[in-house]
Amino acid sequence: MEISYALLAIAVLAAVLLFLLLKTYNGLIKMRNAVQSGWSDIDVQLTRRHDLVPNLVEAVKGYMTHERETLEAVTRARTEAVSATGGATLATRAVAEMALTGAVNNLFAASERYPALKASQQFLLLQEQITSTENRIAFARQHYNECVRKYNTAQAEFPRNLLAGSMGFRPASLFAADAGDRSNAQVKV
Repeated sequence: MEISYALLAIAVLAAVLLFLLLKTYNGLIKMRNAVQSGWSDIDVQLTRRHDLVPNLVEAVKGYMTHERETLEAVTRARTEAVSATGGATLATRAVAEMALTGAVNNLFAASERYPALKASQQFLLLQEQITSTENRIAFARQHYNECVRKYNTAQAEFPRNLLAGSMGFRPASLFAADAGDRSNAQVKV
């Protein structure tokens, strides 16, 4: 009888450990999927912005003939942001996207000097769409970073930290700008 109780206790302990292992694994899978879904949401909004920027440049070209450098900066920043979508690290992509944000903000600031442009319906519509997209990007980035924080914290907590690495889970990167890229955009007047 003592042996059967010992075997039963071992079997119960093994079942509990297996349950905890499965619960840990499935929890980390759910969090990793939330991180991937959060990144996908950001990517959709970034793609939308990439599609809007050429229309914005075309809309302002005729009005801002003396702002060639500003228009070229927007075009160059968009090209770099689009090229960073294919296989670039998250940090590289974040830097490229922040540069595009700064270039578009500089364009909007420069447009203040052109009353005819500010009255253009096409420009106003594009400006509203880009501003709306920027707000969506900010929300999606905030959601993504929260998912990453939860996922990385779950991996670091005991006893998950003992299992996460051996199960193939790696910490995710936050979508953030480098310290040097956090300065405000410089507007030349």
